[in-house]
Amino acid sequence: MAIKPLGERVLLKPIEGVEKTASGLYIPDNAKEKPSEAEVVGVGSKVESLKEGDKVLYGKYSGTEITHGGDKFLIMKEEDVLAVIA
Repeated sequence: MAIKPLGERVLLKPIEGVEKTASGLYIPDNAKEKPSEAEVVGVGSKVESLKEGDKVLYGKYSGTEITHGGDKFLIMKEEDVLAVIA
């Protein structure tokens, strides 16, 4: 990974939601909810409670969205992560 978060920040790769409803209707991009689950792909030197590979929940409007190599990522402070998914 060419992006290394600094200090208390973590780098997350959002896990995309469903594109089709249970009844078979496809959801257009502009109607999808923002994902709130992600995988930790990088941690800063001061992050203690998270590690790479953890699946986490975060607030809908937390962090800063960036694009790198065609992929979307979020950078946010460790305190903005709400929970680790077991």
